[in-house]
Amino acid sequence: MQTLETQRSLIGTNTYLIGSHKPYILVDTAEGLESYIPILTSALQATSNASDPDVSDIIISHWHHDHVGGLPSVLTLLRNLWVGRNHSKEAEYQGPKLHKYPFDTTKAGEHHGPHNSLRDIEKVLDKELYTAAPDGSIFHNLYDGQTFVDQETTTLLEVLHTPGHTVDSICLYLPLDRALYTADTVLGHGTAVFEDLSAYMTSLSKMLRYKSSASALPSASSLSPPIENSEYDTLYPGHGAILTNGQETIATYIKHRLEREAQIVEVLRLPVPVELQSEAQSDGDGRHQWTIWNLVRNIYKSYPENLWLPATRSIYLHLKKLEGEGLVRCLGGEGKDAIWELVTFL
Repeated sequence: MQTLETQRSLIGTNTYLIGSHKPYILVDTAEGLESYIPILTSALQATSNASDPDVSDIIISHWHHDHVGGLPSVLTLLRNLWVGRNHSKEAEYQGPKLHKYPFDTTKAGEHHGPHNSLRDIEKVLDKELYTAAPDGSIFHNLYDGQTFVDQETTTLLEVLHTPGHTVDSICLYLPLDRALYTADTVLGHGTAVFEDLSAYMTSLSKMLRYKSSASALPSASSLSPPIENSEYDTLYPGHGAILTNGQETIATYIKHRLEREAQIVEVLRLPVPVELQSEAQSDGDGRHQWTIWNLVRNIYKSYPENLWLPATRSIYLHLKKLEGEGLVRCLGGEGKDAIWELVTFL
């Protein structure tokens, strides 16, 4: 099997062609920049088979615009390439199947908000350019453990539902490459962001201990060394460079989050320093009350101040995870001024 990167940049979005020959599976469609189409065209024209479509399936890793924004232009390109080779058979063109993990309508998440451009993209997709699901939907629903095979029935990939970055985030296990496509759950540079830290930690643990036999997964509350004889070595991220130390990278992500969580709990045990106090910040039981902003000012005091405000989101999501575990509670306030304390001294 051959996996082709069609775009790789520290500031761009990576997309991948999976398969040793046409028709390929395309993973993600980037953000819709005009500069992407020549890159994808070049990759597809590297091999030629006039009668076969270039791409049979397009898998979307999650709803963010930089992964779905190119869908209309990619679908148009695929049809144009096929028609260009098969002028007399234009009416026979069959567009690729589009696949995405479905939204759980009962789950909160940013996909409910105004930044979900996927809804607008779906409205403008030409029905002649893709193969709809049996119920007429645009997307064929992915499910955890689903496999895709080639014409020789060789397994090309297996789907892992890995929520946290978004509720619909997936990863893909590529057995012939001994690789894991991680989308935005693990990046090739920097650190990933997330909507739900509890779900994100569970997903990282699932990835770290992944076995294609779907063996039972331990809790994300503890970190053990990477498993020997793992299913994969390499990570193909949605942004940044390919990583060859796959399990070590994922273990580092988990370790970093657990260390930050322990740091937050430790600070909540302490009285608020005088220089951070605006009023009395302890209750009658001796619990100390910290605003998110004061937590950030304490924990990130050695970092440049321009990083403090972005860090409030991460601290908030850590607190929400701890709240779900019954370890902390919010006493009121909004945003960075929300006040939190430990439920008990551990």
